[in-house]
Amino acid sequence: MDRAVMQKGTLYLVSTPIGNLKDITYRAVEILASVDLIAAEDTRHAAILLKHYNISTSTTSYFDFNKERKTPGLIEKLLNGGSIAVISDAGTPGISDPAFYIVREAIRHDIAIEAIPGATAFVPALIISGLPTDRFIFEGFLPPKKGRQSRLKALSDETRTIILYESPKKLMTTLYDLRQHLGNRRISLARELTKKFEQIYRGTLEEITDSPNVIKLKGEFVIIIEGNKEK
Repeated sequence: MDRAVMQKGTLYLVSTPIGNLKDITYRAVEILASVDLIAAEDTRHAAILLKHYNISTSTTSYFDFNKERKTPGLIEKLLNGGSIAVISDAGTPGISDPAFYIVREAIRHDIAIEAIPGATAFVPALIISGLPTDRFIFEGFLPPKKGRQSRLKALSDETRTIILYESPKKLMTTLYDLRQHLGNRRISLARELTKKFEQIYRGTLEEITDSPNVIKLKGEFVIIIEGNKEK
């Protein structure tokens, strides 16, 4: 990494493993070891990865509830010639996390940005679901309250394969809501992807919601839902 070519500094969006620590690129490791600072969604979680690869770069927290307060200082550091890597808890930053906020500010200040591709949870969950992969829509997390019903109503007409993220605490509520609004669609649930206890549940919304005890409610879930065939 030649820091001499960095004029205003560079913002790196670095993809990190979603579970298995080996799922990271050589380039990602090199950049994390070379930048001046790593802005991590959870510094304690990041410490596990950094220790594994003997990376001693300083970290600072950067998550949804402090992004507006922390971004100006990070932008100033970049403008002064520093280099910063942004990482999420797992996967690609900018997917269902606050990285978009600093990217938008970096663009506004004409700061160089580089994306380092790598792992992201919804792609492996999609390709092993058995549902169509030629056309799909990624919705991330559904709204918890405001706008939830209207979003579900809109998704009921969606003909492409639908991808959602959900926490273990809210999974069954979301599955019941999907069954109510979308009918008895085929779905696939993926949990603990790339980890030792990875599990995939396949079936219909009725089958899975009628047997909730089959699902181990631990780890973030990726929900893959069949599109509306009738449409």
